[in-house]
Amino acid sequence: RRGPRGGPLAPGPRQVSCCQQRPGCILIGADRNNSVVTRHTLRLFLLACSSVFALSGCGSRRGSAQPDSTTVTIAVSGPENGMNPVDDRSMKFLVFLPLVAENERGELEGRLARSWQHSPDWREWTFHLRTDVRWEDGVAVTARDVEFTLALLANPDVGEFGPHTIEAVTVPDDSTLTVRYGDLDAINNLTWEVYFPKHLLQGLNPKEIASWKFWLQPVGDGPYRFRRHVSKTLTEFEAKPGYFRGKPRIERVILRFLDDAGSLAEFLGGGLDVRYGATPTQSRLLVKDPRFRVYQAIGSSVTAIVWNNQLPLFGDANVRRALTHAINRVELRDVLDFPPELPVLDGPYTLRQLTRGDLPTPLPYDTARSRALLEEAGWFDRNGDGIRERNGKPFHFTAVAYSSAGPVGYALAVYVQEQLRRVGIWMEIQTVAQGVPSKVQLDAVVSRVPEAPWSWTKRFGDSSSVGYRNPRVVQLLRQLPLAFNPDEEDRIRRELATIFQVDAPATFFFPEVNSVVVRRRVRGLSSPRRADPLKYMDELWLEDPR
Repeated sequence: RRGPRGGPLAPGPRQVSCCQQRPGCILIGADRNNSVVTRHTLRLFLLACSSVFALSGCGSRRGSAQPDSTTVTIAVSGPENGMNPVDDRSMKFLVFLPLVAENERGELEGRLARSWQHSPDWREWTFHLRTDVRWEDGVAVTARDVEFTLALLANPDVGEFGPHTIEAVTVPDDSTLTVRYGDLDAINNLTWEVYFPKHLLQGLNPKEIASWKFWLQPVGDGPYRFRRHVSKTLTEFEAKPGYFRGKPRIERVILRFLDDAGSLAEFLGGGLDVRYGATPTQSRLLVKDPRFRVYQAIGSSVTAIVWNNQLPLFGDANVRRALTHAINRVELRDVLDFPPELPVLDGPYTLRQLTRGDLPTPLPYDTARSRALLEEAGWFDRNGDGIRERNGKPFHFTAVAYSSAGPVGYALAVYVQEQLRRVGIWMEIQTVAQGVPSKVQLDAVVSRVPEAPWSWTKRFGDSSSVGYRNPRVVQLLRQLPLAFNPDEEDRIRRELATIFQVDAPATFFFPEVNSVVVRRRVRGLSSPRRADPLKYMDELWLEDPR
C-alpha cells in the first residue's frame, strides 16, 4: 500500500468500533482510511475470488462429457508435455516407474527395484531390479535404462533440472545397480525420480529435452499406457493389462488441460473427478459438500517472513524475536483456513518429524513479552501516535509479498501487518511480480523456504543473503547435505530450529500445504503421504458414492 503520490502512508490511530459491534470478528488489517479488515471480511474476499473463478469458466462446461464408471478425469494446468524432466509433474507416474515408492507409513516399497540395501553410512545404495518389466514396445527394462536416465539428468545441457550430486553409478549386470550419492537431496528424491528408455532417447539432443515429442506420446513401463493426445485439449491413458502389479482397477485416465477458472467450473459441474491446487478457503467450502473429499499433502517448503538482518532496524535478535512473539500464528492458521493439525514451525523440519510430532515447541504468542523486548531495545511510543520510535526514527518498514503467493499470501501479510501494529510497529505491504529484480535493499520478504539444504544455506549460511551470521548454524548447514542417515538429518534440523528460536532471523509460519479435491467415488487416497492421485493411480479404485 502506498500513500498519495506514491509516498509511504503516515500511520495514525485506528478505529475498531465495527469490530466491537460484530461479535467474533478478529481484526486483521486496516486500509489507508483506518477501516478494519476482519477475518469475516477476509473470508468473504477469498470466497469472492473463488466465485469469480467459477463464473469466469462457466461457459467451458458446455459439451464436456460426464466421466463414466471406469474413467477418472483430472484437470491439469501447465504444459501438455508436463511429464518431461524440466516441468517434472506427477503425471509421469502414470507411465514411468520409480525404483521405490513410499507407503502410508513412510516406508519404502519396491517398484522397478525388487530389493535394495544401503551402506552403514546410508551413502551407497545397491538396487536389484525386477526382470519381468518391459517397455510398452516390448523391450526389457534394465539397469542400463536407470544408468542412462541418471546421466541424462546430470548432463550440463539439462542443467538444474537433473538430480543432485551422484558420485558414481555402477552396473555389474542388467538387473543390478549401485549408486553412490554425493548429497542428501539426491537420496530425498529417491521416490520422485522415474526412469526412461535408453533405446528410444539416447540419440536425442539433451538441450531440447523439454520439447521432445516423446513426452506427448510416451513409451513407458508403468501402470498405464498412452492411448491418444488431442492438442491443447487432453491426453488419454489406459490401464496396462501386463503391468507386473496387476492391471489397475481404474480403466482409463484422462488429463484435461484447463486453466484454474475453467477447471473449477468443470469440477463443480461434474465434468472432472480430480482438481489440484485448491486454495484453503476453497477446500474448506468443498469439504462440506457431500460430493467431494479433500486430501492434503504437506509440502517441503516453510512459509516465512525473512527479516533483512543487515539493516539496523532488524540487527538486534531481541527485536526480531519480539516480532515473532507479536504474531498469533495459531489464530492465523485458522484465519487462512489451514487444517487445524498443521504445525507452527520455528525452522526447518522433516516429514518424519512432523508425522511423529517431534518438533520443538514454537515461540508463543505473547504481546507482553514482545513489548518488553522492544522497550529493552530502546523502542518507545513517546509522541502517542501508536508507533514506536528510537532516536527519532519510527519503527516503520516495508514487507514485499510476491504476487505468486496469491490472495492467501497477501492475506497472511495483512494479518501480520495488524498484529505488529498492535505492539507499535508499522509494516507496509508491497506486492511484486515473481522474478522482478528489486533495485532497492528489501526490508523484509514474505516467501517460501524450500526443504533443500542449499536453500537454507543461501539464506542463513556463511554467505547469507539476509545478513544473518551464526557460526554454529554455518557448521550445521554444512553438515546437513551429508546427513544421509535420517536420524542424523532430524537431529540437525531440530538443533537449527532451536537456534532460530533464539536468533529469529525470520518469523516462520507453517509447512506448505497442497490440497487435492476429488469426487467421492475415487477411493484409496489419504493425507498426508498419499494425497496425489496421479502418483498412486494404480492403487485407487472407483465406488458408487451412494
